[in-house]
Amino acid sequence: MARLKERYKKIAVPALIKEFGYKNHLSVPRVTKAVINVGISAKNNDPKFFETAESSLRRITGQKPVRTLAKKSISNFKIRKNMTVGMMVTLRGERLYSFLEKLINVTLARVRDFRGLSPKSVDSRGNLTIGFREHVAFPEIRSDEVERVHGLEVTVVTNACSREESLALLKQLGFPFIKN
Repeated sequence: MARLKERYKKIAVPALIKEFGYKNHLSVPRVTKAVINVGISAKNNDPKFFETAESSLRRITGQKPVRTLAKKSISNFKIRKNMTVGMMVTLRGERLYSFLEKLINVTLARVRDFRGLSPKSVDSRGNLTIGFREHVAFPEIRSDEVERVHGLEVTVVTNACSREESLALLKQLGFPFIKN
């Protein structure tokens, strides 16, 4: 079992029950999934870039990414319907907790000039979104093998009812937020 899952059960659940007054431990919010995606612009219609993005997502998550297609044509962005505009991976269960543990303890520490996550990056529904300019921060990617650097986005989805509940949950799990 992942250490983050144990931390959730032993530390976060009792603290959140005490703070918000939940009647049942099942009503305590939890992390349901993490979505990792890479956006691909119309300028990068290079097949080599698709391979690079797909292989880096596969190495980071351990799963095969799904290509996201454009739902309609937008002439200003030079996008046609059913054109590949990105790739994404959804993690749940044990893979989710091991990925989040690696994200908190290793990846965020490797980001250049990282001072902490902004509490404003948690939306009103309780989801945290973190953007990375370079995918090299992840430990699975070796910088000497990288031909093209691309950014990616990690969205941590919770089932919290409010922003405050989600922020308290994520702080209990060990996400490094900036002090206000």
